[in-house]
Amino acid sequence: MRRPPDERIAEALAEVDPDILAALVDGPEPTAGDLAAALAARTADGSFHPLYHGSALGGQGVSQLVEGLVGMVPAAAPATPGPTAPRGTVFAVRPGPGGERTAYLRLYDGEVRPRRRLTFLRRESDGRTTEVPGRVTRLDVVGGAGTLTAGNIAALSVPGSLRVGDRLGDPTDRSPQFPPPTLETVVRARHSGQAAPLRSVLLALADQDPLLHVRPAASGATALLLYGEVQMEVLAATLAEDFGIEAEFAPGRARFLERPAGTGEAVEEMPWLDHTRYWATIGLRVEPGPRGSGGVFAYETELGALPRAFHQAVEETVHTTPLTGLSGAAVTDYRVTLIRSGFSSPVSTAADFRGLTAIVLRRALRRAGTLLYEPYQAFEVEVPPDAMAPVTAQLASLGADFTGSTGGDPAWLITGELPARRVREAELRLPGLTRGEAVWSSRPSEDRPLRPSH
Repeated sequence: MRRPPDERIAEALAEVDPDILAALVDGPEPTAGDLAAALAARTADGSFHPLYHGSALGGQGVSQLVEGLVGMVPAAAPATPGPTAPRGTVFAVRPGPGGERTAYLRLYDGEVRPRRRLTFLRRESDGRTTEVPGRVTRLDVVGGAGTLTAGNIAALSVPGSLRVGDRLGDPTDRSPQFPPPTLETVVRARHSGQAAPLRSVLLALADQDPLLHVRPAASGATALLLYGEVQMEVLAATLAEDFGIEAEFAPGRARFLERPAGTGEAVEEMPWLDHTRYWATIGLRVEPGPRGSGGVFAYETELGALPRAFHQAVEETVHTTPLTGLSGAAVTDYRVTLIRSGFSSPVSTAADFRGLTAIVLRRALRRAGTLLYEPYQAFEVEVPPDAMAPVTAQLASLGADFTGSTGGDPAWLITGELPARRVREAELRLPGLTRGEAVWSSRPSEDRPLRPSH
């Protein structure tokens, strides 16, 4: 006999709402109003996710979905009285027929007017935060207003290349952040004539998808940073079906990172620079930074000790130099501090400071030393009772750390974390261990120091 909908909703809510759980256990049973209020509250805080069925093509279920959004998704907080810096997120980017790009901005605080100069913050794949400045050249506010205010959406054009996920506001706020990608691969066009279109399409897709990172590679290939094999398969299908480009992907490999193990300093001074031929004095300190900070640059020298162009040359070089550690992996979460500087007028140039900064930076990093980290995936797997032992043994042999197991009848739910490079192997072996009855899911987790035994 099928249970009433309210009973099923109450039992599901009881897993995340202590008041509903208490009402079911101790009574009186929750009313329809109690369930509606709990459903809205738990949806608003993200602990419960209602599922609606319907079809936008035929219109079925659309009105129920709209009612659910209005009733359960919290409204935007009112704007703070007084002048407030704008805070918002670019949630979509669309190219136009003439090559122009339109970004869609959801504003949470402050206001944006036409021709206002804005600075968007972008989270790079290595954790760094970079700035994307520009002036609003077009602003179309949904609803027809001339000014974008908190809680509203607008289509805007800003010179430069805005991407989905770019943000306005304090980089230290608690806005959601995507974890670093865990997989890297190289893609080539199967037909040489499609190499240039392939790269152009991938760059355009990366602007619209914050989970796709693209950069040039050797021999005309393109390097991709992804989150899993499935994303690679979807991308291959998209290239073939939507753009007519047949692409070949190299086998994906886990993306390792290095972080400074300690503090290292290096200094190069004039006039003892015959081996570098740079008319500059630069001293840098490299040390570990907070997890997730990417690369941070700071000064210990007096800001007026160098001309502004030389200061900019040093800072820009620190941020743009691709740092690799002792094993050749990219370095992240480091803090670089300028501890000494000098120049000789009129012979010193910004090029001297750019060239010497890269040399001193690598030398300081070698003295600091690095530790190698590998990405992990948090997993959940549901298996039949008789497959519990072989599945846990198999996962343990792949380096899994278990965080729990629940159930038993009719199935066990096993949770844990697994090195990302072993996830594909686990997915391939599970069907044979469970007669095809396993249900597996995984998501990026924090990376960990590489274990020597693995």
